[in-house]
Amino acid sequence: MKVQLLIDNAWGEASAGKTFERRNPVSGEVVTTASAAAVEDANRAAASAGAAFKTWSQTGPTERRKILLAAADRLEAKIGEISQAMAAEVGASGLWGGFNVMASAGLIREAASLTTQIQGETIPTDKPGTLSMTLRQPVGAILSIVPWNGPIILACRAIAYPIACGNTVVFRASEMSPKTHALVAEAFIEAGLPAGVLNYVVNAPEDAADVIDALISHKAIRRVNFTGSTRIGRIIAEKSGRNLKRCLLELGGKAPFVVLDDADIEGAVNAAIFGTFLYQGQICMSTERFVVDEAVADQFVSAFAARAAELVAADPVVNPGCVIGPMIDASSGTRINAMIDDALAKGAKIVVGSKADGVSMPATIVDHVKPGMTIYDEETFGPVTTIVRVKGVDEAIRVANDTEYGLAAAVFGRDAHRAFNVARQIDAGHVHVNGATVQNEPQAPYGGMKNSGYGRFDGRAVIDEFTEVKWVTIEPSDQAYPV
Repeated sequence: MKVQLLIDNAWGEASAGKTFERRNPVSGEVVTTASAAAVEDANRAAASAGAAFKTWSQTGPTERRKILLAAADRLEAKIGEISQAMAAEVGASGLWGGFNVMASAGLIREAASLTTQIQGETIPTDKPGTLSMTLRQPVGAILSIVPWNGPIILACRAIAYPIACGNTVVFRASEMSPKTHALVAEAFIEAGLPAGVLNYVVNAPEDAADVIDALISHKAIRRVNFTGSTRIGRIIAEKSGRNLKRCLLELGGKAPFVVLDDADIEGAVNAAIFGTFLYQGQICMSTERFVVDEAVADQFVSAFAARAAELVAADPVVNPGCVIGPMIDASSGTRINAMIDDALAKGAKIVVGSKADGVSMPATIVDHVKPGMTIYDEETFGPVTTIVRVKGVDEAIRVANDTEYGLAAAVFGRDAHRAFNVARQIDAGHVHVNGATVQNEPQAPYGGMKNSGYGRFDGRAVIDEFTEVKWVTIEPSDQAYPV
């Protein structure tokens, strides 16, 4: 697969002619050769987006909605091609590939519906004969930086919402999934976006800092949205702050799943399997900590381990129907194995699964995890989760909040009122009573607390992220002034 840059609706090579390769995580074979953008290309893309904003920002909501609806249709038509690219580049199963495409099409349609919901308000004023109001206006060119793990959903929300609000977008794709992300950009262009409204750039890993620096500092870029690790998010926030540009950050997570003493164990296990092992646990919302009341811990762990042992682990290129595919690269296995070794040395036990072998790892559960173990605090981002046993509701809440992250959480309990009160006390951007931690609906605000970032995608909240509020008054020209 070959990938070029997209600037002014024209696909082309990088200015210096440089390319880089993306290899399949299992076979090591080259699956994509991509043009590697340099600073010159980044500046061209930003300038193109800045120029296109002048006309796109004046486009009416009906036209924006029509193009977005067409983009959703075009994306759905590419489901086979996208799923193949995701399997080859990032080890995604057919389930994860199809889920990404269908959920993204729904997201784009939701974004289309927001085009007529961008509203200001009138404001009471003490000035006689004066109309005081606010307007919501597009911001300008938006820099959207997107990772590889939920490549379609995360790309589409970073493109569709700004465009729906009348902005233009420079889409900086992930080096790990250049072809997958190029197919997303292609769907939007095929839908009829004018030149410059969406520009696609991707760079070689070693050039990331220079390219992103150039984009953030470019005068045409007015806001930044980034999805990725907390470590990189801090860097993006610092760079944006130095340039006085607002940013939206959706970062890492260590999602807790609280199992109360009255939980429906079968239901909890169903949610646990989905929330832990979908896409090998490489989702920011993946359940990384089960906070289980000791009264039901043995029963829950036994049932959970039995189900996890049944999950098929394979190469999705060969077996698209597998549940557990490879991790993104071998460094993930090395990192996770170090965490497991530390936990085992300090008294934890593996109840199902095993350590990683390169990029391959079966569904794994580590029980009797306690504070002081690396795996208790750090994000694993792989097909492994932990069990922390607690006594009573108060300890469950304390342990659930004993993390620097605050993205997703879940609570299981038959007493809905008690479970709801637990949910209210968990520091997370979204909490689900008797549901999985992995959830996303385009009509509901999505984002994190603490080191999981700030700002919100989805729902009406996203309008604030990609518009400016302007106060406007219409006053009598002959009014009297005190001076």
